[in-house]
This record gives sequence, C-alpha cells and structure tokens, in this order.
Amino acid sequence: MSRPDSSAGPRTTGPAYAVVIPTLARDTLADCLAALAAAHGPQPDEIVLVDDRPEPGPPGPDALEHPLSVLGDLGARTTVLTSGGRGPAAARNTGLRAVTTPWVAFLDDDVQVGPHWCDQLVQDLAEASPDTAAVQGVIAVPLPGERRPTDWERGTAALARARWITADMAYRTDALKHVAGFDERFRRAFREDADLALRVLDAGWRIRQGRRTTRHPVRPADRWVSLRAQRGNADDALMLRLHGPDWWHKAVAPRGRIRSHLAVTAAGVAACALAAAGGRRAAAVAGLGWAAGTAEFAWARIAPGPRTRYEVTTMAVTSVLIPPAASWHWLSGMWRHRAAPAWQEVAP
Repeated sequence: MSRPDSSAGPRTTGPAYAVVIPTLARDTLADCLAALAAAHGPQPDEIVLVDDRPEPGPPGPDALEHPLSVLGDLGARTTVLTSGGRGPAAARNTGLRAVTTPWVAFLDDDVQVGPHWCDQLVQDLAEASPDTAAVQGVIAVPLPGERRPTDWERGTAALARARWITADMAYRTDALKHVAGFDERFRRAFREDADLALRVLDAGWRIRQGRRTTRHPVRPADRWVSLRAQRGNADDALMLRLHGPDWWHKAVAPRGRIRSHLAVTAAGVAACALAAAGGRRAAAVAGLGWAAGTAEFAWARIAPGPRTRYEVTTMAVTSVLIPPAASWHWLSGMWRHRAAPAWQEVAP
C-alpha cells in the first residue's frame, strides 16, 4: 500500500475532500486518473484507489504501477488498498474508512472528469447547505453521431438521467457513517447507489444536483453483455425487501420488464410441460403467448438501433434468453434475501 506524502502540500482553498475510486484495474483507469490529475482547481487532499480484483496480483501499488504513473504530483497523496473482490459497495466502504476529510467524492474507474472538475466540485461542496448529504455530478455519455446507438450504448446513455449514481457522487463523510455506508450485500455495480441514497434521504438528509461534469464513455462489450446484466434482478429483489414495493417510485428508477419476463418464461415453461403431457392445443396456446412476448421484446430492442446484421442477430438471440435469465435471478434473489428486514428496522 502507498501512503500520502505530506510534502505534497495540503489544499488550502474550499472544503476539504478526498476521492475514492474502486477499480478492477481496467484499461480505463489510466484515463480516469489522467483526467483527475489534469483537472484545474483545488486538488483532493487524498486519493484512495481500491483494487477490488479477487487476486490483485503484486501487492500494493505495484499492481497498478502504470495507471498511477499518470497522477504526477497527486501520486504522493494516493493510497492503494485492496478489498478482495467483494464488489464496488465493499470497495467504497474500504476507501471510506481510510479517508479523513469531511467530504468524499466517489468516481468509477471508467469515467473522465471534466477539465474544471476540481474547481466545480469545490464550488458544489461550498454551496451545500448543512442538511445536504451529497452532491451529484452531471454525467455525459458520448454516443456515435453517424448512426443510431446500439442497445448497449442506449443502456449506458441512460446513466446520464439516473439519480444518485456513484459514477460521480460526493458525500459528507459524517452522513455516510450515520447510515453505516454502502450495503455490501449489493455485489454488483447496480442499485447499491440507489439503496444508499434512499437510506440517506430517509435519515433526513438532502441530495442535490451539482454543476460539475464527468464524461462516461461507452465501454466495448461483447454480444452477451445484456444477458450477464440480468444478474441485477437479484439486487432488485433485495431493494424490494429493504425499501418496500414502491421502491421504484422512491428511487425514480424505471420499473423494468421483470413482470413481462416472468410471464413470458411461465408461458414457455407451460408450453413445454403441456406438450410433454399430451395437451397439444393448450401447449400451442401457451407457445403462442411465449412467441408473442419474445417477439415484442426483441422488436422493442431492435427498432431503435442501427439494425446491422450483428445487432439484429444479437438482439434476437438474447431476447430469447433474457426472460428466463431475468426470472431466475429475480426468484433467486427473492429466496436469498427472503429474511432481509426493511432497512429502518436495523438502522444504526
């Protein structure tokens, strides 16, 4: 682990803040750190980089030698910790425990802060009222201008409209301690930020939108990325247990398609079971329901996109696989978290 060097000199203007970045040491990390180092304004008092790979390789900062090299003078204020591959919520808590400043700004390792981010962040924090727990940054997702965006690109672009995402979110350290930080049962980069925000709001704090801007490029992805993303349905099940059936409304989150996915999957299972039992007519009706639901889902994903052969094929195949995958993860999450009490019942 590296330790901040006091010879780097403390920041003397505006509220003191630290930056915490959980990372899997992806190629995007170097660009993230380079943008942070180049940003004008009062620099962070501390940077905590949390390596969340299950096996981070060489111990300490050597595991991230190349990305750290772009920090320049900020390298002396940087600490590298490991969190054992337990997910971004646990990684952020690891970083939070290491900071000593009254504010902590969380960044994802695939974003790039704007050229005046430090100035704008300090202004955001200085304007925060005493009951403001957090100030969210403005997320900009660049999309191709020469064609329609793909399904994956549209999904990433939705981050620009999302509430409370920790791609760029600054929290008061005391507020986070008041609600015991991130819930480490959220093992993916999904819903852990909404859960935290709802707990902070329920505790009487406010969260507001800031002025600073951070760029979130669309990462390259293979054709199965949307299928893997269905694991997030288990996190939705945990949100239901923690925050009640109206958590979608509280979090200003899209409700998603889990109800239609459950219906389409049930129709497919019924068609197979009825056919095996010899009920051809009933099996045909159930099969038509499955086919209609699958076709509607596929077209909803194909119509807005570029409609290239690769995209259409990907949407067609994954639209068959996503409903049962989503249903499986949702039901698994409901079972896994069946005993989870509402968060108010265990609030610190």
